[in-house]
Amino acid sequence: MFPKLPPSVIWILLFGLIFRSIIAFWLLPGYDEGYYYLYTQHLDWSYFDHPVFVALTTGFGIWLTGITSPFTLRIGTVFLYTGSLLLLYFTSARLFNVKSAKITLIIASIIPIFQIGFGIVTLPDSPLIFFWSAALYCAVSEFFPVDNQIYIPSYRLSILGILIGLACLSKYHGFVLGFSLVAFCLTSYPHCRALFSRWTGLGLILFIITLFPLLFWNFNHDWISFKFQFFNRFLPVPNVPESSYNLLNSLAVFGVGIGLLFPTIGFPLWWILFRSLLLQLFIPLRKDGQIDLDSANKPYFWEKQLFILWLSLPLTLGLIILGGKQQILVTWPIPGYWGATLLLGLYAAKWEKYSKFWVEWWLKGSTIIITTILLLFLIHLNTGTLLKSSQNVLFGGVFTSDNDPSNELIDVKQLRQGMASSPILYKALKEADFLFTNAYYLGGLIDLALKPLNPIPVTCFSYDRRGFPFWPDTEQWVGKNALYITLKRFAEMPELTAEFSAFFDSIEEIGTVEIKRGGVIVNVFYVYKAHNLLKPYFSTENSVR
Repeated sequence: MFPKLPPSVIWILLFGLIFRSIIAFWLLPGYDEGYYYLYTQHLDWSYFDHPVFVALTTGFGIWLTGITSPFTLRIGTVFLYTGSLLLLYFTSARLFNVKSAKITLIIASIIPIFQIGFGIVTLPDSPLIFFWSAALYCAVSEFFPVDNQIYIPSYRLSILGILIGLACLSKYHGFVLGFSLVAFCLTSYPHCRALFSRWTGLGLILFIITLFPLLFWNFNHDWISFKFQFFNRFLPVPNVPESSYNLLNSLAVFGVGIGLLFPTIGFPLWWILFRSLLLQLFIPLRKDGQIDLDSANKPYFWEKQLFILWLSLPLTLGLIILGGKQQILVTWPIPGYWGATLLLGLYAAKWEKYSKFWVEWWLKGSTIIITTILLLFLIHLNTGTLLKSSQNVLFGGVFTSDNDPSNELIDVKQLRQGMASSPILYKALKEADFLFTNAYYLGGLIDLALKPLNPIPVTCFSYDRRGFPFWPDTEQWVGKNALYITLKRFAEMPELTAEFSAFFDSIEEIGTVEIKRGGVIVNVFYVYKAHNLLKPYFSTENSVR
């Protein structure tokens, strides 16, 4: 079972929980969070672009408190990540030792993309990494007995089938987890017997049963989610020339990954991964002094490293290579790095024997720098301290209103206040039967902002509508009036308004809402009044990518 937690580990977990809660409270919502908020308004067995758990994670805080806000959207994520860290600690302690486990916990607690992508922002990655961690602990308990005896398959293989299924119900990355575990068994001689065990057969049955929500929804929707994830997602964007493979793009994905991990963590992590991989490939060439021989002589030492490599490299290297051809979202390879922290924690514990001072300062220095950067960014989001023309500018500023990447995060309170304070816009909102926008990722933020003023349906008119066609759709609103709300950059595309005009008697711009930070305009929402929907919306472009 689980070992007793040292007080220092409890404090690390508690401090991380408090720190992430502070950021979750003040962080403005992003496009994805708004979109997943709509999942909670349309509960189903599964969804077009993700399985069900992101809806449950996002809705947890709302259902618990009865309050809808960016913070309540994140409550489930904040607490779930604490569980993920705890499971990672237990995995490292069982796999190696308590010292390695503590260092692994510290590393995973400070990596910025882990904190944000797994532990603060509501994304499918949060439940994914929780069940991924649970599967890791279960697999380590199964494959590496504490008494180091000959491996004998056990009931844990069946539990593993359920945990992999739950990971798949969080994000499709879960299937890579299953593939990696099978590949490990195929390449580790002591563990090949697991593939032929009756417990594995039972695990496969339980895995399929666990996938019922995903399979049931897809069965009733022509398997469209699988088609999207494995085929349509990689179709070329309409009117954009298809590009050939570019190695520089792969290197860019690799470099961005190191940046998101933070260089003081990213570079050592990859060095350890490549070193361990080379040692696995060239076992006959190992010589004394290359590694810690005390560890190398322990049972299952090489198999343990092989286990971590299989849980890390297929996802990270696979997506880095794919990045040369296809646009890769920054969070896609990140779960692969999660297991790799186990190796870095092991080696850091060994380094401590030779230079405890430098290992401590490496961890402390990384913690201080990363925490400072995150807090400065959080302050900037709320006060505009890094905008050159801001009234709250510090250090002369870094960004202009046009190149500030944080503009992707929208202050929904300002949008709500802007609509409420304008008699024209507020009256039009009250009279509208539904809202629509031109980008699926804007719909949720608009709904989050305006539902308290008038709780009317929100939909999307676009060639890429993602989940909207599977929710109450535009056919029911024929003959009704709407508001069209979009960002400035889309309002400056007259072809969009012209396309939408064909579906209404008339569309007219009635006002704008400015989103400011530190007195600087960083975003502008344009509001149009659309009178009498003539027919259900359909796109002249490729319908769903």
